[in-house]
Amino acid sequence: MNFAGWPARRATPHVKICGITTPALAAAAVQAGADMVGVVHFPPSPRHLEFAAARAVADAARDAMVVALTVDADDATLDALVAAVRPDALQLHGRETPARVASLAARYGLPVAKAIGVAAADDLARIAAYDALPVLDAKPPRGADRPGGHGAQFDWSLLVPIGADAHYMLSGGLGPDNVAEAVRATRPYAVDVSSKVETDGVKDPAKIAAFIAAAKGECDGDQRRTDRDLARHAARP
Repeated sequence: MNFAGWPARRATPHVKICGITTPALAAAAVQAGADMVGVVHFPPSPRHLEFAAARAVADAARDAMVVALTVDADDATLDALVAAVRPDALQLHGRETPARVASLAARYGLPVAKAIGVAAADDLARIAAYDALPVLDAKPPRGADRPGGHGAQFDWSLLVPIGADAHYMLSGGLGPDNVAEAVRATRPYAVDVSSKVETDGVKDPAKIAAFIAAAKGECDGDQRRTDRDLARHAARP
């Protein structure tokens, strides 16, 4: 897998706050310690931003890595998005094929992350097909009109075969209340959050700060995934 352009792995996970919608919230996330700030360009999403608004958010977050999230966008849309927003990376959440992901990385010269929905161990086999940073998210609920985990959490014990310290971004149902446990159990390269740091559908600076503090406070260079942590999580109803 191609991780060129992504920050180096470190003792604590990188933290991405996705779906930021205003410059003020972007600044608050960066001040709280966010390593990556995500802007969404996908009209069905409640966090969708047009190009000018996305650029304003990106400009307020230049001290972090700006990640532009799209879903099955065509070349013309992506050309305009990259030109307007000047993101540091792309995150693809649709049905993009491995060939499509590789072509976009080459077209824009940007690092690319690819979302992979996880509900069963077999879903993890898709990781190897993509030359991109995997974003492991819960699969959308049946009948959903947009991709992503919709705030749902998948079974972290499915990640045991990947091995400790594998290079992936963990997403899906993470929030201030459980991200520390997730970091202990899985030791991801990065964690990604959106809805669980919102109040009434709007990003909440206090929740963002709490999430970042919990994510970065729970991992050190000597910690490793333990069977006890994973077994405890898997046994929960």
